Amino acid sequence: MFLDLLIAVFFLFIGLEITSTLSHPKQIVLPTFAALGGMIVPAVIFLALNPGSPAWATAMPTDLALALGVFALLGKAANPAARIFLLTLAVADDLFSLIVLAIFYGDKLDLIHSASTLGAAAVGAALALIPKFPVSKVIGFLSPICTFFVIPVYVISKLSQGISVDSLTSSTATSLIAARIIGKIIGITLFAWIAIKISLASLPKDLRFTEIAGVGALAGMGLTVALVISEVAIESEIIQGDVKAGLIISALISGLIGYLWLKRSLALR
Repeated sequence: MFLDLLIAVFFLFIGLEITSTLSHPKQIVLPTFAALGGMIVPAVIFLALNPGSPAWATAMPTDLALALGVFALLGKAANPAARIFLLTLAVADDLFSLIVLAIFYGDKLDLIHSASTLGAAAVGAALALIPKFPVSKVIGFLSPICTFFVIPVYVISKLSQGISVDSLTSSTATSLIAARIIGKIIGITLFAWIAIKISLASLPKDLRFTEIAGVGALAGMGLTVALVISEVAIESEIIQGDVKAGLIISALISGLIGYLWLKRSLALR
């Protein structure tokens, strides 16, 4: 029950972020389209390596707090345009992940779990639409709570169960690692390029494709939403352990690659 309450707070925060961030159409087209690529390509890679696995959707989500946390390590020299792109992409990714959860696994959601995920996100989105509702203040209040308490407690409690040594080399874990690390970079960069090529969106003047690729690497960090999907979609505790192992390794590698990549991009600006 306590973890259900924590995840409800997290998705309330996500609902507010989604509505407030995705409110300017011209600014969101490129990162939103890139987010689709960052979900589709990893899922395709995972299924190509592990056909028929119920864990395919865990390759899709990006962890907003983790990605922004690593980006913050770049310091004041970090490109604000890259941060906005990452924030919008991660929020769009969370929105699409919730849609995937509802469409493909809605029949497996019990009433309590459903209320603590989709319901909380919907409440957050609805609150953000109320005129004069202090969205920025609520987000500012919830952001450190989610980043430094809700997410760590939830993730640690979930990751502390079910992982074995065999999980690290399982087909599910290795497929997930490849899908998230490689698929996120390729999918996000490729779909961003396509969006610009077909004139669906334009590249912001302060943002470069090398930085989009770096953001793609950071997007490979996914724990919270992926763990929620895993818990709902996968019945086998062994496969759940394999997913957790894959998520941990891919998050660490993706975070390191993304940080070094963007650090190098800053040096070349």
